[in-house]
Amino acid sequence: METNTPAEGLLDRALKRVTGLWRDMSERAPRAEPTELSARMRACLDGRGGAVSARARAAGLAQFYVAADAAGRRAFLRTLAAFDADPKAVLREAQALENAADAEALTAAKTRLRRSLEPPRLRLLTQFSTIPDGVKFLVDLRAELLRLADGDALLTALESDLRGLLASWFDIGFLELRRIDWNSPAALLEKLVDYEAVHRIRTWRDLKNRLDSDRRCYAFFHPRMPGEPLIFVEVALTQGLADSVQRLLDEKAPVLDPRAADAAIFYSINNCQRGLDGIAFGDFLIKRVVEVLGAELRNVKTFATLSPIPGLRAWLAERENAADDSLLTDIEVAALRKAAGAAPTVHPTAVLEMLLARRGWPRDAALTAVLEPVLTRLCARYLLAEAGRNPKRARDPVGHFHLSNGARVERVNWLADTSGKGLTESAGLMVNYLYDPAKIEDQHEDYAGEGKRAASSAVRKAAKMG
Repeated sequence: METNTPAEGLLDRALKRVTGLWRDMSERAPRAEPTELSARMRACLDGRGGAVSARARAAGLAQFYVAADAAGRRAFLRTLAAFDADPKAVLREAQALENAADAEALTAAKTRLRRSLEPPRLRLLTQFSTIPDGVKFLVDLRAELLRLADGDALLTALESDLRGLLASWFDIGFLELRRIDWNSPAALLEKLVDYEAVHRIRTWRDLKNRLDSDRRCYAFFHPRMPGEPLIFVEVALTQGLADSVQRLLDEKAPVLDPRAADAAIFYSINNCQRGLDGIAFGDFLIKRVVEVLGAELRNVKTFATLSPIPGLRAWLAERENAADDSLLTDIEVAALRKAAGAAPTVHPTAVLEMLLARRGWPRDAALTAVLEPVLTRLCARYLLAEAGRNPKRARDPVGHFHLSNGARVERVNWLADTSGKGLTESAGLMVNYLYDPAKIEDQHEDYAGEGKRAASSAVRKAAKMG
């Protein structure tokens, strides 16, 4: 079964179910409730009729938002954002703080000032969390805010408030680690297919292969979103480090007895909820899974990834546009020109891009023999030396993620992903990041504090070649 789902698929079915619940709840709200949006929100905040009525009003507002078109949703969000702290009350309490005569008065003034700074919209956001699937509603609300807030001060402030709430609700201490297997509910398996963004799940057979006995899949869940994975990782049990994602995902490959495996390869990590961007659990997920697998499979001693390098080709293109004469050695330039049949007037970096643009180049043994040492060296340099805006942060986003989690760059793998995406993004190269439980914390501290990138001697040597 192909994974392409119709627009009225999983999400629409979930919305129909929950909006039905909201409709039933909102019909119990007092009939005197105003119809104008701002007034409806104010009535919800006033709490007339008690907590049950306030909850019913919140359900009605959620139903209104979900049913609205794009313009209506933006208007809803801006109206909600307008319920900000009263500046006069803030100034009054700030003045009282300044005039406090003693320690007791100072403490009381600080408390009142903090309360005056809390915008009423926070209370309304919290009320949404009390309705069925209300937490998921707020997560999706923030996803919309992240898309709309740029350049809009009101929406930016609302997004900041909501992020603070979600960060406290989704603290790692509240999350549950669960294994997903072929016997998991069908609805959950569908979501796995929908959320997989690293290596697309093409068919049900493909999915079943990824959940076989020599595979593992773990996800974090929140008790208020029990059917929605927050982030999940796919793991292959192997003998030795994996060096090809195509072989790793080959449905025809024999199933390995888990007791014969000595390595656990993390080959796909996916954040599932756009509305939780910036609220980190990926580092905790990997460390927890390392602990779980280490306890379950005593024979597994190596924990590593087979990771994409999504920024490599973009970096090479940038160096081509800058006509970077330092990128390639004279020996590399001569070999590339000969392979391409390029004139001396063509810049060396342009010659490299010409070769990578050739259709089917990975199947040309003579060409790959020329390209392999060049691209392996450049990839090692990119991973270990290139930085983004922050000079202490690895430029590659996947590299930054794993290095900040305490991993080390263990090995660069040639033609490890020959899919169209793999060739376009990283010229087919992938990297193993090694998670050594004894060194994770020290390497995390070195990277977070000094920007030091842990790497094997082989990768360091490759980066310095030429």
